[in-house]
Amino acid sequence: MKYLVSGGGGFVASHLVRYLMSKGEETISTVRWNEDLSRIDGLDIKTISVDLTDLSACIRCLQEVKPDYVIHLAAQSFVPDSFMNPLATLRTNVEGSANLFEAIRLTEIDPIIYVAGSSEYYGDVAPNEIPIKETNPSRPANPYAASKVAVDAYADMYHRYFGLKIIRTRFFTHCGPGRTMLSFENSFARQIALIEAGKQVSVIKAGNLNSIRTIADVRDAVRGVYLAVQKCVPGEVYNIGGDTTKSVGEVLEYLCSLSPMKELIEVEIDPRLLRKADVTLQIPCVEKFIKATGWSPQIPFEQTMHDILQFWRARVK
Repeated sequence: MKYLVSGGGGFVASHLVRYLMSKGEETISTVRWNEDLSRIDGLDIKTISVDLTDLSACIRCLQEVKPDYVIHLAAQSFVPDSFMNPLATLRTNVEGSANLFEAIRLTEIDPIIYVAGSSEYYGDVAPNEIPIKETNPSRPANPYAASKVAVDAYADMYHRYFGLKIIRTRFFTHCGPGRTMLSFENSFARQIALIEAGKQVSVIKAGNLNSIRTIADVRDAVRGVYLAVQKCVPGEVYNIGGDTTKSVGEVLEYLCSLSPMKELIEVEIDPRLLRKADVTLQIPCVEKFIKATGWSPQIPFEQTMHDILQFWRARVK
C-alpha cells in the first residue's frame, strides 16, 4: 500500500514516516520549500515539494502519487504563533486542508484519509465534563484551536457530501524526542539541559503550572495513526490520548528530578508565558478509539521524559 504523508519534516510526521517504513509500507511525503527536513535526514524516502495553499500543486501531487492512504499532518500547530499570526494560521491550516480535500475530490482518487485534529478543539472544559468525549462541545480558546475546529468541519462536510473516506481524530498531549517547538515539556527539558551545560542560570522560566494534561508518547501516537487508517470508520471522529495524567508542574518536577543539578534549580513564573485564555483540563475518554483499534499506550511517561531530556542534552552541547 502507498501512503502519502503531508508535512513529513514535522515532529509527528517524521516519527510516522519512520514507523511506516519500518512496517515496509511505501511512503511518500509532501514538504514545503522552506521546511526543515533535518528530522528525516538519512531516510530513503521520496519527498514532493507542495505548498498546500496552492490547489494546483495539490492536484499535481495526487495525480503523480495516487496514494491508497493520505495522512494529513501538515499544520501550523504552535499556539503562541497563532496569536501572533492568526491569519497565517488560518490559511495554512484551513485553506491548506480544504485544498487537499478538494484536490482528492477533483482527481477522483479514493484513498482513506486521516485528518489529525487536536484536543484544543474542546477548549477549556468544566470539571463535570471530564473525561472529555467526542460529543463534547467545541469552545476554541485560541486561533490555532479555531483553525482546527474549521478543519474538522471541512473534513466532516467533505465526507458527508462528497463521499471522501475521512477519519478524524483529536489528539491530546503527545510528546517525545525530536520536537523543537517549545511546548511546555520541551521548554523545561531545554532549560534543564542549558543549565547543566552552564549556558543558563539555574532558574527555569515557566507559565501556568496548574494545567492538567493526559500525556502520550509520540511513538505510541503514530502507532495509533497506523491502526486508525486500518480499522477506524470513515466519517467518525476519535479521541487519541495517553493513560498518564499530570499537571504541568508535576511534569516539571519529574524532569528536574532527572538532573544532577536538581538541588540548584529554581522555578520562576514568567507572565509572558501565561496564555490570555488557557486550556486547563485536557483529560480524554479514549474508549471509542481503543474499541475500534485495540490500541493502548506502551511507552511509560518516565521513558518519554528521559528521552526528551536526552534529546535536548545532545542538542545544546
